[in-house]
Amino acid sequence: MSKQNITQRHIDITANDLPLACPMPSMNLWNAHPKVMIPLNQGGEARCPYCGTLYRFVGELPKGHH
Repeated sequence: MSKQNITQRHIDITANDLPLACPMPSMNLWNAHPKVMIPLNQGGEARCPYCGTLYRFVGELPKGHH
């Protein structure tokens, strides 16, 4: 897998990427900000408060625990 640039503005994620944190492990570290956990909203999207990257969940969202 090639390294992604942290300045990328849109990244599709799957259940394998959860729990979601930015920067993701596949991003270059030289331009990284502090690691922050990103909660997805009801629509399956979230934006990083540091770099503004938009994360969009693709596929079926996992079911939560009751």
